[in-house]
Amino acid sequence: MGATRLIIVTGLPGAGKSTLARELARALHVTLLGKDMIKEPLLDVLGAGDRSHSRHLSDASFAVLFALARTVLAQGMNSLILEGNFRSAEHEPAILQLLPPGAQPRSAITQVLCRLAEPARLARLGLRTSDPARHPGHQDGALRANRPADGGIFLDLPGRRIALDTDGPAARCTEFASQLAAALHTP
Repeated sequence: MGATRLIIVTGLPGAGKSTLARELARALHVTLLGKDMIKEPLLDVLGAGDRSHSRHLSDASFAVLFALARTVLAQGMNSLILEGNFRSAEHEPAILQLLPPGAQPRSAITQVLCRLAEPARLARLGLRTSDPARHPGHQDGALRANRPADGGIFLDLPGRRIALDTDGPAARCTEFASQLAAALHTP
């Protein structure tokens, strides 16, 4: 088994995290665990509720995401992509606990922070409100009115940090994913 490698894709809602994470998973041939993959079924079962309830479901989704990540890594997978609007000063301990004893966090963790100018991010969130493929429980309209206080910065973790401006076409994510995949496979 090779060394554990965690790729953390983070950023504010609407910054392009999910699109990039899917492309990275495809390019690297690794498992992707995303917060919304967990939150959306919870929304279906438990309902959307108000912003407080949504935050509670997000907290539960992150807890499940980290539990699944531990299980995947314990089964011998050595690389994993985690995607979500991770919160600085809250999620770092859970991510570091995913590394096996003796792992070197500096070489094991790569963070990709998806960024987008605020007007463009708000426009994306606005488009999501009318997208039938987007789960309505995400309350994208409310996100347009209130910028989240967290999720738009790097986590306080060792390792490689890459900021990606996602203001271009989706094809740019595919190109970046291929470049990152090549860089990660280089010793």
